[in-house]
Amino acid sequence: MNTITKYVTALAMSLIMTAVCAQEQSHSNLWKIEGNGIKTSYVFGTMHIIPQNKFNLKDKVKDAFEASEQIVLEIDVADPQFTQDVMANSYLKNGKQLKSFMDDSEYELLDKYLKEKTGTGMTAYNNAKPLLLMSVILMVSSDEPMASFEMTLMKMAKASKKEIEGLETYASQVAVFDSESYETQIDDLIEMIANPEETKNIYSKMAELYTAEDIDTLYDYMDVFMDHDVAMMKKILDDRNHEWIPKITKFSKAHSVFYGVGAGHLGGDQGVINLLKKAGYTVTPVFD
Repeated sequence: MNTITKYVTALAMSLIMTAVCAQEQSHSNLWKIEGNGIKTSYVFGTMHIIPQNKFNLKDKVKDAFEASEQIVLEIDVADPQFTQDVMANSYLKNGKQLKSFMDDSEYELLDKYLKEKTGTGMTAYNNAKPLLLMSVILMVSSDEPMASFEMTLMKMAKASKKEIEGLETYASQVAVFDSESYETQIDDLIEMIANPEETKNIYSKMAELYTAEDIDTLYDYMDVFMDHDVAMMKKILDDRNHEWIPKITKFSKAHSVFYGVGAGHLGGDQGVINLLKKAGYTVTPVFD
């Protein structure tokens, strides 16, 4: 190998290694937002429900939290209006019952599962929307104790007397799911409890990617979680991301803000990180 070939080969290898290292170094659940007329803020990707043994609020996150004047989550569940929104939007109207959207075998399966896991069957949820039932099933589906980043952040905010705000309301979140038929949502519930190992493996993989702080791969894996439903991916992630950007601008012009949103919202071309960059902000990963 002549000298020029050696040089070109070494240069190429150097560029490849630099690219690989840069890609690896972009792995972070915490990003700093600066410039374009806002106060320095942070966006932290959470996992709404995660096994307690995988829960870890790192020092970098605590430091960013302490450096921020205001806390903004997807929803401000401490707002008194939140309870009213839940009561107004979690239940079927006009005397409808959830049982009417499923066949007898589906009802019996859900009834048996809920009795085994909670001691209370479907009669307690027959007036509820599928989304509320989904929340219950998610909470009881694991035999391990579960933790919540949002609840932890709220407790920290209360202890430090930091104001909490929300990027959206419970009603707006429910509206996203209500765009899907109740029959389709019930099919998803049935699939979850009928194939517990598959569901467990999916959540385990998501927790693994979250712990590795690999937000782009986690975003891609959300496609598996949503059964490759492109339209639902757009409704649940992409559309909401776009709606959040002007709100982030407004909040961060007034205060330095710590944002806590589901980590699935961070990665991808239509993710919060990329959309903030397109809006003219400098967004950089924060490492340990």
